[in-house]
Amino acid sequence: QVQLVESGGGLVQPGGSLRLSCETSASIFSIYAMGWYRRAPGNQRELVAIMGTDSRTKYSESVKGRFTISRDNAKNSVYLQMNSLKPEDTAVYYCYANWASNTYWGQGTQVTVSS
Repeated sequence: QVQLVESGGGLVQPGGSLRLSCETSASIFSIYAMGWYRRAPGNQRELVAIMGTDSRTKYSESVKGRFTISRDNAKNSVYLQMNSLKPEDTAVYYCYANWASNTYWGQGTQVTVSS
């Protein structure tokens, strides 16, 4: 049973910061690309950021320059540092792991940006 355990969501004011964390097993982390998707109310799920095992990254245009994805090999974890948050960043954020045709999802963590 593959598990992606997320933490770090919450309520923050516009302009604030949050850091999301996602931990998985070493066997998954060592070969899977890891990243984050989000789904806002009434919208489809969209890619936020992803990082391969080679540390190459891909970001959504809407978060470039504000969000940073990183991996900690010692902790089998991926992080999403979110700065300069906007109300339109409000969504459920899902951790994601992918290798070939295998994809796994976390349970989701709510991020709400509101004054």
